[in-house]
Amino acid sequence: MQIYWTPILDVVEEAADTYTFRLERPDGFTWEEGAHTHFALEGFNKEERPNRSLIRHMSISTLPREGVIGITTRIKKECSEFKSILREMALGENVAIFKTHSNVPLKRVGKNVYLLSAGVGLATFRPLVLDYLADGEGVPHLHSLNVDSSANYLFKDVFTSTDTFTADFVDSRVRYHEAAKTLAQDMDGLYYVVGSDDFLRETIATLCERGIAREQIVLDKHDFQLDAFFMERDENAISS
Repeated sequence: MQIYWTPILDVVEEAADTYTFRLERPDGFTWEEGAHTHFALEGFNKEERPNRSLIRHMSISTLPREGVIGITTRIKKECSEFKSILREMALGENVAIFKTHSNVPLKRVGKNVYLLSAGVGLATFRPLVLDYLADGEGVPHLHSLNVDSSANYLFKDVFTSTDTFTADFVDSRVRYHEAAKTLAQDMDGLYYVVGSDDFLRETIATLCERGIAREQIVLDKHDFQLDAFFMERDENAISS
């Protein structure tokens, strides 16, 4: 396993309590749109076993052509040890990135794609939208639906509607599920979902109730993790 230690170049405040840490891109480091990485702080690997309190699984919110690695996260006043340390770090200090992989690259198979996210989960989809806006081949229409109860919606400079890309922001789960049900009228579409595990389960239930098949739902999870979400849904359907 290769660990890249790289400095923090800049910190951008995207919205209240939400920041993008822009990291220098190490030589030879690349990634696909929708990628996630292990993001770790100094000292995480000093002992025989990794200190997991100093490691987080984070999405990369930039594309390689932007020249930096963007990690977007919320840091509230009351937060974890990890985020407390991260908040106090100075520009130029190093962080580690390793085990980088994408479960949600943009599928260009001639179907409409719907990006469903909650809160800062939108960071996973920012690179997909940028990639699509640069080249829309294979995706007739791309739509983003994001719910954030804070109403501090992110990346509005990117998530702005065009002829072939549309973006919708809502401030409640009720409005989100109403909108998701409407989107699910496209029985041939692909539905990408990013958010907390509870958000994933709720969204899967909403989509499946509208007849969307498992094969049309794309989660930011490894293959071995998928059954835990879909089998639970199947078991509930059988019991009912």
